[in-house]
Amino acid sequence: MSGYWAGILSILAINVIFAYGIFLPVATGQLNLGGAGFQALGAYTAAYLSATFGLPVPVTVGVGMVVAGVVGFLIAFPILRTRGVYLVLATFAFAEVVAGTILNSETLGGAMGMSVPAFIDWDVPVITAVAVTLFVFYLMSTRFGLTMRATHDDEVVTDLMGVNIRMVQVSAFAIGGALAGLAGGLYAHSFSFVEIQSFNALVSIYVLLYVLLGGTQTAWGPLAGAAFFTLLPELLRTVLPQVKTFLATLVGIEGPVGPPDDSWRFVILGALTIAMMVLRPEGLITRTLIERLRFRRSAAPKEQVA
Repeated sequence: MSGYWAGILSILAINVIFAYGIFLPVATGQLNLGGAGFQALGAYTAAYLSATFGLPVPVTVGVGMVVAGVVGFLIAFPILRTRGVYLVLATFAFAEVVAGTILNSETLGGAMGMSVPAFIDWDVPVITAVAVTLFVFYLMSTRFGLTMRATHDDEVVTDLMGVNIRMVQVSAFAIGGALAGLAGGLYAHSFSFVEIQSFNALVSIYVLLYVLLGGTQTAWGPLAGAAFFTLLPELLRTVLPQVKTFLATLVGIEGPVGPPDDSWRFVILGALTIAMMVLRPEGLITRTLIERLRFRRSAAPKEQVA
């Protein structure tokens, strides 16, 4: 496999894990805009342990995951006391605090970043992403997943049914933080270098978009959102020059045609994002869509028998 496709698969796998880290709090009705902070915690923990102590990758990534999860658990209690836009701002502020702390830390390399000695190939993030995907699907099918969905849909009724809403939200926030830290650890070892500029506010916004536009009602949503926003820009990188050449031929322009400006990829991506928000405000994959697909699959054999 070429280095280009290995990099794309690694990024896709890391984004899928990261998206599931944000999906779990969102599934309980909590918008988390601090994803980059948790990912940075996992990435820098793994990078520091690898560069300083030479620990093996499973240990560095595992410790990074635990650190991000514990931090998520501890900050969940004060942060989840806020609601709506204040919750979004609080999680965003958490990510900025993490970034500022790392930026001013000489031990972690400050603005210069850190080199990560241990390298992992693309298959490690991909296998991990498959395992995380199966874990989230299983989690959402359990009683805990049912309480998460119930909390998202109606907190008052869920509370009246005797569910400890606060612990459900705190647990989802902590597990989500751990998964974001796992994504950060894999990122550090996949690219052998970490710098805090790679964990900025745009990263938190993008991963939240993966979840919101992919769909928050089922575990298929983050998978679809991460795949869409990771692969589409690369697809456009290949397709747009061919489209420009075809249009030039269509209007009679002869001779070589230069490639289109690279910014057009993101113009098209932005237009498609707006279209998705208008046409599918609840996300690409919804419970209704899943139920319709299941109904068609179950109805098809009956029609054949009849």
